[in-house]
This record gives sequence, C-alpha cells and structure tokens, in this order.
Amino acid sequence: MRTLPTWRSLLYVPATRESFIARAHTRGADAIILDLEDAVAPAEKPAARAALAGAIPRVRQGGAEACVRINRPLRMAALDIEAAIAAGADALVLTKLMGPDHVRLLSELIAESEAAHGIPPGRTRCIGLVETAEALSSMEAIARADPRLVALGAGGEDLATDLGAEPSPDALYVPKMMAVLAARAAGILPLGFIGTVAGLSDPEGYRAMLRRSRKLGFACASCVHPSQVPVINEEYGDSPEAIDQARRMVAAFEAALASGIGAVSFEGRMIDEPVVERARRLLARAGDR
Repeated sequence: MRTLPTWRSLLYVPATRESFIARAHTRGADAIILDLEDAVAPAEKPAARAALAGAIPRVRQGGAEACVRINRPLRMAALDIEAAIAAGADALVLTKLMGPDHVRLLSELIAESEAAHGIPPGRTRCIGLVETAEALSSMEAIARADPRLVALGAGGEDLATDLGAEPSPDALYVPKMMAVLAARAAGILPLGFIGTVAGLSDPEGYRAMLRRSRKLGFACASCVHPSQVPVINEEYGDSPEAIDQARRMVAAFEAALASGIGAVSFEGRMIDEPVVERARRLLARAGDR
C-alpha cells in the first residue's frame, strides 16, 4: 500500500521568479510547486529547468516538499522530468493527463531518470491533473494507473475552456466531484476544491468555499498566492480540539468494545464503526504531520 503525503496546502511558484523562490519556504505551505508550465513563457522554459537545481533545496528550507509541474507535450515533459529528478524533486505534477497509459508512460520516464541519477526507484511521487473533457471518463483508471500517483485533481480554467463553459463552481462541480470519487476509490488524495481560483478579493467567501469542499471530501488544495496558504491549512487541517475529541472518541469506542458493548454513546450521541474510522484517519493525519 502506498504511503500518502499529509499535504493540506500546495503553493505554486514560477521556477523563474527568484524573488518568489527566495521567500517560498516562509509561507507555511506543506508543498511548493515550482512551475515549469503555465507560469513560464515558452522562451523561458530552458532557464526554468536550469533553475530547479538551486530552487529545490531553497524551497525545502522550511520543511515543505518540493514539487515540479511539468509541461504536457512529450518532448518538453521528458526534458522537465530529467531536470526535476536530477535536482531532487519530491513529486511531479503531471498535467493534462489523457488516460492511464499516459500516466504509465510518464512514470517510465521518471524511473529511467531515477536510475540515471542513483535515486531509489519509486521515490518520486506524482500528482495527476485531468484537464480535458476527453479524459474525464478515464478518471478512475487514471487514479489507479501507477503507484507513484498520490493525488488527483480536475483542472479549472483549462477544463472549463475544453467544456465550452465558464470556470464557475456550477460548471466544474461534476468533474471536480468525479476526481474526489476516483481518488478516494483508488486510495489517493483528492486535490482541489469546489470553486474557482478567486479568493483574494473575497477572503471570507474563499474560506467558506474551502470549508464546504473539505466536507465534500477534498484533502488538499493548491493556490497561487501566499495569503491563501494559512486559510487552506486551517480549513483542510485539523484543529487541536478536533484531534483531542477524536482521541477521546476512539478510546471510548475501544473501551466499549472490550466490554462487549456494541452500541456506544459518546458525548451525547451514538457512534459506530464508520464514525470512529473517520476519527482514526484524523489522528493518522495529525500524527504524520
């Protein structure tokens, strides 16, 4: 069984923006995604790849994992993968996935780069993004395609464009929930939220949207502005009060079972195995961070 990361927030940083990279480790994100794709102009792609060797150790200084978002065209993807693996990236964000075979092909390229640089096989994890209408029907197969894959999300702007829709919560609700279902069925993390990337002009609305998304099953989310990191960490994280309650719940349930009691009353309500299992998972997340 694959070991999943305990990410809440993943902050995008353009790989060519020195001023952003210099402060990325101070932002409190669980992972920093150094972007080689949309945030980098075509002419700057080689410079962005070359910058990874210096950027990856710097963004890790605060304890965050270093991820790299690669480009979709295969020739570019191969160059991106080689540069990212050589620089020691912890994970790669695979964009515009077409299907499970696409995931496996990229995983093969990753394995070749790991072998070339003496990196233990399988060390580099992957985050999958489904960003086209054509790939939506393959969402669950993509989620199960390769053990490197630890998180899956449905795209926003690119997917909405391909669907001929506005990138609104209504238009993206179904594909984003498809990603949640596929990821949970495959035992990996659902990445994202029900909403748009907006949030800077309406911080309370952004917080409410994240809170709703957490209740719908999302586990972690990416963002493009540092001010969004603490909000994601709060809404997708677990408060000390929630952790303490989960400990009490598990202890009460296990004590009742040991006494041969199946129906358990806990702090004014009845609890059963599915409720207690959620508490156990909360404690596992909190213990790993």
